[in-house]
Amino acid sequence: MGLARDERKQLSDLFEQVGPEAPTLCSPWTTKDLAAHLVIRERRLDAAPGIALKPFSGYTQKVQEGYASKPWPELVDLVRSGPPFFSPYKLADELVNAGEYFIHHEDVRRAGEGWEPRSPDPIRDAALWKMLKFTGKFAYRGSPVGLVFRRPNGDSVTLKQGPTPVVVTGEPGELVLLASGRKAVRVEFDGDESAVAAVRGLNTGL
Repeated sequence: MGLARDERKQLSDLFEQVGPEAPTLCSPWTTKDLAAHLVIRERRLDAAPGIALKPFSGYTQKVQEGYASKPWPELVDLVRSGPPFFSPYKLADELVNAGEYFIHHEDVRRAGEGWEPRSPDPIRDAALWKMLKFTGKFAYRGSPVGLVFRRPNGDSVTLKQGPTPVVVTGEPGELVLLASGRKAVRVEFDGDESAVAAVRGLNTGL
């Protein structure tokens, strides 16, 4: 199984465990809001533009609220079944959904107290590290300082060339979450204090 399918299954299982009103890192969204977001992203292409484009966000919100009002087991089943055959996401599931589902899985896992990172997994971590080389450069394109992401094993990728470079060390999953704008991560920053503050202050979320 690919990372997208693995993470979708695990997130769906977690949805069933925590219920529709559990918190997420995408506050003020609860789990039912997050599940509805995932469903319209893959099944309602007419509403998908509003996820990223503000002029269309009102319609997207209305459609999302409609899905969020569905019975919880039905909504979770829609997430679990993945994109339908007519969706372009079906053909590009690994490409467009691996990071999406990993991040949102962690949005639920880490929303409460006492969370811990998952144990390293060579296959998952290799896929996330490969992804980070592209998504990270986009996320930090506006960084005023140089930026390097480094794994504990010493592998590194330069996300931004620039002065007073900052090195951020962490497991691939932690670095992917950081690049997506999440603060509930376990990473270490190394560099000039003002440069580190500049990197920490960047808005890298969608």
